[in-house]
Amino acid sequence: MKLLLALTILASAAVLLTAADASGVTYVGHDKVAAALAKGGPLVGGKDHTVAASHREKGGSVEIHEKETDVFYVTDGAATFVTGGAIVDGKTTKPGQMIGTDIKGGQTHHLSKGDVIVIPAGTPHWFKEVPASVSYFVVKVVKP
Repeated sequence: MKLLLALTILASAAVLLTAADASGVTYVGHDKVAAALAKGGPLVGGKDHTVAASHREKGGSVEIHEKETDVFYVTDGAATFVTGGAIVDGKTTKPGQMIGTDIKGGQTHHLSKGDVIVIPAGTPHWFKEVPASVSYFVVKVVKP
């Protein structure tokens, strides 16, 4: 299992490194983007950002990232998304990252194709409900 994880990480890093040219510009072809949107996965990354595609067919856990602002762009489907408020049953998963089971007092958003939502670092957020499926790009901007 650890070997498989290590090989996956190395393969992902190799793809990311070969995607960047000498000027630092990164191009990701439509085939790789479509594949990532279908099942989720990383597209590009740097020391201050990452870009990934995600696909969900159900809700998830509440998340808080102390140093990462998330920018979501919905490309297909719909979801009920909650931001703000207070995390319930929050547990630290790694430094600067928490997950929980619910949000009390947050704001509900009904996300659908074409919507963009920006979640500032430190803000609880949650895909509460996904009626069928939702596909979206995630841009994470890392605070120093």
